[in-house]
Amino acid sequence: MRLIGHLAEEKAARTFTDYLYVQKIESHLDYEKPDGWGIWINDEDKIEEATRLLTAFQSNPADPRYRAEAKTAAELRAEAEKGDQAYRKKVRDRQRLFRPLTAYGFGPVTLVLIVISVLVAIISKGGDDLRPIMGLFITESTASTPFGPALPEIMHGQVWRLVTPIFIHFGLLHIFFNMIWLRDLGSMIEARQSSWRLAVLVLVIAVVSNLAQFYYGGPAFGGMSGVVYGLLGYIWMRGKFDPGCGLYLHPTTVTMMIIWFLACFTPLIPHVANATHAAGLALGLAWGYLSSLRYR
Repeated sequence: MRLIGHLAEEKAARTFTDYLYVQKIESHLDYEKPDGWGIWINDEDKIEEATRLLTAFQSNPADPRYRAEAKTAAELRAEAEKGDQAYRKKVRDRQRLFRPLTAYGFGPVTLVLIVISVLVAIISKGGDDLRPIMGLFITESTASTPFGPALPEIMHGQVWRLVTPIFIHFGLLHIFFNMIWLRDLGSMIEARQSSWRLAVLVLVIAVVSNLAQFYYGGPAFGGMSGVVYGLLGYIWMRGKFDPGCGLYLHPTTVTMMIIWFLACFTPLIPHVANATHAAGLALGLAWGYLSSLRYR
């Protein structure tokens, strides 16, 4: 950037800088006492040409071509501004598209779910003493009806039992891994969509997966893994078919979760609520795919 000269009047200085703009020479003005308006050239390679044009302008500033070029400069600047706006819009669109690559915080609903799970684990001594938390199981009954196992407490208004088994965990590793996955998946949904969306997902997935496990294997089960697999399926499908939603799972993450899902069906990993996993995952996959259709 270099100063090439001064013009005493502001109007003449602005006319000249407009003329330079049409000649593809970027410049700016700076008022300096007592010399007047300084003409600064941004590109060092254009100094010589700009100096020559300034000399010509000073010899005949009233030449009509300068005023005509000033009008052209206004039109060019307006077109350039439109181009800048279009570019900024594209940048915002790309930032929206790649939102999953940015960090997200700890969602409030996710935090509440983790805190409740930890408190239940403390009260039950990691699942070793279930007496204080019997009211959280889907039922305490072993009775059955002609249509299958009974849910007498729920039939009498204890509807929370449809959800609360998700807070029961058996052992440190059980709760640790469930909470790690819940933190990542739940907080992502809260950050990219909303806390209400996560709350609805958790409630519906919990009810469906708990009922599936109850009718498949009885009432003695617990854990957040059915919800975790549901959230996994939801994020996987929604991110795959609606990239602009901001939800994303790395293929390695999906592969690892599916391998663990299948491994739980083998004798190597006994005492697993596989029906909960399967129902949660199936519901999450369907929910994620169907909710993406209106954006495709």
